[in-house]
Amino acid sequence: MADLQLVWWLLIDFSLHDVVRYVDLKACISRLPENGYGANVSMWPSRLNTPPDRLQSIQYESFIARKELLKAEDKFWSETIAGYVRAWRWKKFKLRNVMDMKAGFGGFAAALIEQGFDCWVLNVVPVSGSNTLPVLYDRGLLGVMHDWCEPFDTYPRTYDLLHAAGLFSVERKRCNMSTIMLEMDRILRPGGRAYIRDSLDVMDELQQIAKAMGWQATVRDTSEGPHASYRILTCDKHLLRP
Repeated sequence: MADLQLVWWLLIDFSLHDVVRYVDLKACISRLPENGYGANVSMWPSRLNTPPDRLQSIQYESFIARKELLKAEDKFWSETIAGYVRAWRWKKFKLRNVMDMKAGFGGFAAALIEQGFDCWVLNVVPVSGSNTLPVLYDRGLLGVMHDWCEPFDTYPRTYDLLHAAGLFSVERKRCNMSTIMLEMDRILRPGGRAYIRDSLDVMDELQQIAKAMGWQATVRDTSEGPHASYRILTCDKHLLRP
């Protein structure tokens, strides 16, 4: 009887594999529209720095014109990453997979490209903010939306660098900061780095969580100096030794 049940389950298993195996793949990349927003996207690489038409469709809480906001973000991250390269020798990093955990319009990824980093950047747009994915796509960047109160699907890769700017001061209203930090630890490879730029009122707690996870964490001043309202938490994840 047990042998018959085993044969029966094997037959079911094989039939399920056939169902999955012989299903046609569906297109996962949609064509750009031929009219309206998205119809006038520039060619690469100029599209990276050209404010796309769909920028005007983004629901954004700002009194500044959206094009000016995008240009200001690009300028900020261009100068900031150039400072990181000089001060912390980023050119020596072996960057392959990078994640910007609160990507906005993609200024961080654009700055890495400007600096000549040969790496793959995943731009994550938190569900707690505006959906800027159309702008990221039209700029030629990769992006996804995600709720940072939930686990992040990382298969099949881990990341060499995690970047989070202004993420925790927003998400702490929705979920525990230690939950996000533990998720970062899971998706960051040993030897990887995390750069967290956020307000003063979350820095002490973030540093304590980072050290409890075994990271080497240091709070540093931003380029605005010691009296600025923001700090940078630089973290290195080392292999844990018994």
